[in-house]
Amino acid sequence: MSDHFLALDWGTTNLRAWVADRDGKVRLRRDFPLGVAGLAPGEAAQRFAADVRPAMAAEQLPAVLCGMIGSTLGWQAVAYADCPASFAALQGALHRIDQPGAPVWIVPGVRTQRADGCGPDVMRGEETHIFGWAMSEASRQRGTHLICHPGTHAKWARLVDNRLENFVTAMTGELFALLRQHSALRVVEAIENEDAFELGLKASGDGGALASRLFTARSRVVGGDMPSDQVESYLSGLLIGAEVAATPALLGVAAPARVAIIGDLALCARYRRALTWHGFEADVFDGEAAVLAGLAALYRGV
Repeated sequence: MSDHFLALDWGTTNLRAWVADRDGKVRLRRDFPLGVAGLAPGEAAQRFAADVRPAMAAEQLPAVLCGMIGSTLGWQAVAYADCPASFAALQGALHRIDQPGAPVWIVPGVRTQRADGCGPDVMRGEETHIFGWAMSEASRQRGTHLICHPGTHAKWARLVDNRLENFVTAMTGELFALLRQHSALRVVEAIENEDAFELGLKASGDGGALASRLFTARSRVVGGDMPSDQVESYLSGLLIGAEVAATPALLGVAAPARVAIIGDLALCARYRRALTWHGFEADVFDGEAAVLAGLAALYRGV
């Protein structure tokens, strides 16, 4: 197998690509505006061959892809691996695309039954971040770890002895976007305001009665207690605070447990602030480094 490979984190709105060696050392990195939500059926394979491979000078390299590219919106729908899921199980479930040329594998997502009885939950892509984070340091592959992966659909997961035991999703990022664009809380102009974010954290309480608490983003403005350009920061604090306050309990976790936050560093910093506010301990880890480590570890096993 080649010493270098093409690694892709192909999500709903964006595609990140790297040419890396087997240890994950990067030779080339690029972003592409080719999220699967904007692709027509069958287009992913075409754009991969016509746009991504040439731009990365990777026409002959093996490729490992994770994320929504393995969904019904992507290249091929790849079956989920079931929780509890080990890294070996994920490795064994890699799906190879049936096509000529350099091999292409898609990482399966993971499926679980929620412990709160609400039904199933799923992830695609976050499993590669989580295992990549764990594979980056031996101590993370032992014991129990609570992991938060912020984003459009934030994931909270329990990793036990390098096995993904259970997880839950919080649609905080998507809800934030919908409220600020298409609701009575619509934001016309905004400035980032840390005091307003903290005020939102205070208003999040125990995370309950969120529909009622959200209206305070309007009542504070029309009542003259907060400038309208601070609504976005207040709403961010309120939503993240409510998620942090209520979601860990769905996995049987309570403060002052330690949480590993993996993802975009700026967003992770907000989650860390919210976790600290609610009595948790938290550490932030770069999501790009984690997903690349996961893809490299998967490639080493093919």
